[in-house]
Amino acid sequence: MSGDRFKNCFLPTPAGSSSTAIKLLMITVPLILVSFFIFLLVPRNSSYWVYVSPSGNSSTGNFGAVSEEVSTAAEAVAVSGEAALNRSSNKSLDVEAQVMEIREFDETKEDSLNITTNELNNLNISVTGVPNATISLNESISLPLKRNRRVRTKLDKLEARLQRARAAIKDAKNSSQLLDPEYVPIGPMYWDAKAFHRSYMEMEKQFKVFVYKEGEPPVFHDGPCKSIYSMEGNFIYQMDVNTKFRTNDPEKAHAFYLPFSVAKMVQFVYLRDSRDFGPIRRTVIDYVNVVSEKYPYWNRSLGADHFMLACHDWGPEASFSNPYLGKNSIRALCNANTSEKFNPVKDVSIPEMNLRTGKLTGLIGGPSASRRPILAFFAGGVHGPIRPILLEHWEGKDDEIKVHKYLPKGINYYEMMRSSKYCLCPSGYEVASPRIVEALYNGCVPVLISKSYVPPFSDVLRWKSFSVVVSVEDIPRLKEILMKISSRQYIRMQRRVLQVRRHFEFHSPPKRFDVFHMILHSIWLRRLNVRVSDGNDVMPN
Repeated sequence: MSGDRFKNCFLPTPAGSSSTAIKLLMITVPLILVSFFIFLLVPRNSSYWVYVSPSGNSSTGNFGAVSEEVSTAAEAVAVSGEAALNRSSNKSLDVEAQVMEIREFDETKEDSLNITTNELNNLNISVTGVPNATISLNESISLPLKRNRRVRTKLDKLEARLQRARAAIKDAKNSSQLLDPEYVPIGPMYWDAKAFHRSYMEMEKQFKVFVYKEGEPPVFHDGPCKSIYSMEGNFIYQMDVNTKFRTNDPEKAHAFYLPFSVAKMVQFVYLRDSRDFGPIRRTVIDYVNVVSEKYPYWNRSLGADHFMLACHDWGPEASFSNPYLGKNSIRALCNANTSEKFNPVKDVSIPEMNLRTGKLTGLIGGPSASRRPILAFFAGGVHGPIRPILLEHWEGKDDEIKVHKYLPKGINYYEMMRSSKYCLCPSGYEVASPRIVEALYNGCVPVLISKSYVPPFSDVLRWKSFSVVVSVEDIPRLKEILMKISSRQYIRMQRRVLQVRRHFEFHSPPKRFDVFHMILHSIWLRRLNVRVSDGNDVMPN
């Protein structure tokens, strides 16, 4: 009996079929009513995503869950239902607009998909019925997608911004001069004043340098600030404390700085009078090895977006300790000698400055062009191949050309510069000379006498407009060459000296367009010359 009782609970007999139907109706009606109220309560403008698999299957869900699906599916495509429903409900969706939405959303996920015209024709998404209807998909729909383009990396985006800067600089020549509350470059001292100004502004807007943190003072993150090599120490210090151009995130860096001082290596690593360059060479090799093993950036570009700075005569020699450093990297050198493999396309010539006190106090000044009675002046040590020739022809030979091996007692070096129209700047053992900057500081037109020397910032400055270039062979004709320059032309050159002087002034903290910013700008220009990719590809631009 008990078995029959349980059987009747699950299998109703034909005799009780009418009562069972009533019971089913009583269950079904509430369910229909509940479904109806749920339909009314659900927001009509909620967003949905549609995931289309490569096989053509689709699924729907809340838009907030799309990130999980995209991260786990290689060919995921997300579409915002709300944006689609805002269009006309009685017309087919604009297919290309749909694809643009797909790409825009995909860009936020740092992913890219290429969809061809034939593939667009296969896309058949439509909205039917009344407004606020949901998206329906044909059961046979398929969206073939091919991943033809690499995922955009941070480096790709960084290079894209650099490309826009290149285009802006190129177009600057045909555009109006940019406004600048502090200084607007203009005049024949610049190869292209508009392009320089636009490039400088682009540098200020986006240039970022990562300074490697490895290495301990005094050889690393330190340098002389009160000597003929003062540019080394001052630049290292400014890069370590600068917050405008330095970044602590190497992924955001356009260039990478190797903060070692060759002058300090000579002082602390090199064994005096040993003539053994090995310790300096090993120091450079070890440092590059450390940063290349710890970080991926050196190996990624083989050093092409890295730079070093040295004012010591041995800077070029130190750079060749590592072949990629000498061949690929940007070398900012005072000793910019093309006969010693200085390459103006990728290397930077920087001024040699003798800041005895570390400040410019008393170094800048001088009377106007009409109050300079001496035609030309030089005083300095006799070393190198050029200065002996100069002294042989002009020391004590002419009252208008004052050439001295040693200044007579009671005569001030800087006062002689300020009393002279032209200041002679012959190379010594190395091509660079601090007299070039000293001449500019004192309003004296520099006369460059050298071989294979690339003057500082020659990528921007047109040196022949504010200086005189004399070959070694023409030293005997020095007075003749200077006397042929008319008074009017000299006055123009002297005024240009005063104008470009700002680019050679040292300030702490730095000021716009000063020597620190000009060095950075030259490095920025060299960085624009290459394009770096994650695949160890470095392409000249």
